Amino acid sequence: MDVGIVGKPNVGKSTFYSAATMAPAEIANYPFTTVKANVGIGHVRGKCPHEEFGVLCNPNNAPCENGTRLIPVELIDVAGLVPDAWQGKGLGNKFLDDLRQASALIHIVDASGSTLADGTPCKIGRHNPLEDVAFLENEIDHWFFSLLQKDWHKIVRQMSMDGKKIDRVLQEKFTGLAITEAQISAAMRKANLDPRPDKWSDDELLNLCAEIRRSGKPMLVAANKCDQASDENLEALGKLAVTVIPTSAEYELALKKAAKAGLLDYLPGADSFTLKEPSKLNMAQKKALDKISQFMEKFGGTGVQKCLETAIYDMLDLIPVYPVEDENKLTNKEGLVLPDAHLMPNGSNARELAYRVHTDLGDNFIRAIDARTKRVVGHDHVLKRDDVITIVARR
Repeated sequence: MDVGIVGKPNVGKSTFYSAATMAPAEIANYPFTTVKANVGIGHVRGKCPHEEFGVLCNPNNAPCENGTRLIPVELIDVAGLVPDAWQGKGLGNKFLDDLRQASALIHIVDASGSTLADGTPCKIGRHNPLEDVAFLENEIDHWFFSLLQKDWHKIVRQMSMDGKKIDRVLQEKFTGLAITEAQISAAMRKANLDPRPDKWSDDELLNLCAEIRRSGKPMLVAANKCDQASDENLEALGKLAVTVIPTSAEYELALKKAAKAGLLDYLPGADSFTLKEPSKLNMAQKKALDKISQFMEKFGGTGVQKCLETAIYDMLDLIPVYPVEDENKLTNKEGLVLPDAHLMPNGSNARELAYRVHTDLGDNFIRAIDARTKRVVGHDHVLKRDDVITIVARR
């Protein structure tokens, strides 16, 4: 389940990516700094079960900090988008190709209005950030539309000949875009179309594409550069139909760098930080940290972590699950306690978890054991958030 970081050039996408992953990305104040997609690992927070079980954990894929597991998610910082990218303008083709693998999108918007439509810097407040939200949605809708419209009559004829349902035909057309048949079906219900696809107009097809985008590529808006944004801009963004999160990627990156340097204690997603040795800070550093502290108090944090967790837990509806080999000791075969945390779609079953751990476990699944209750469960046992599960398979 990858999360795409998207938006027009020069709005802070690469800063957001670096703040979320602490991986290097080229950052500069000019359009198209990012040409090739950056791919890295961010983390969402989960509650480690070790305290409940009264054991010490030995994390493998997900670090534990004072009872908080940092569960990995893959982030893609894609090339900046300009108007008519779906027709190949700018780096449009590259952007849309990178977008294929993303299951959810975090749209970075310059809430201060200091970046024009093509990514050129301008005076704060000159550009309306609402235009950027509509623009990106329009680009994706027209990209989807272009995939369907040119072959639409052929698709309809083929469907009629093969006797396939339109949902399946559309899903096959969107193969490679990480959009499921269930998401297509949900989009069709919302679009309220004529039962006969041959009757659909181009406008109706475009409307369907918009619903497919909402269902298959759910998106939130990170209102970046909020420290420079006017109240009017923030109020207008807050009225959008999508989730909008006040954000300062620059502040998050500064805090993580300061924490790494040992200057302060900061857990990503927290609404405050603690200075370790204030005497080591110069006046400029203290002034900058005071400004960041005021921002965090006003907005409840820098917004970066909230964006990631909203995308993973709310939009994609994933839950953390902890597979172990020994349900009594909570260990894997190396003896590590609660080593791994996996994010699974809410409603997943025990066999699907087995496949997530290893294909052989799924193929040879016999049963599972709930480590809390010690109850034996079958392949169709529905997982719950923070379940600790042992998979028993044929060897």
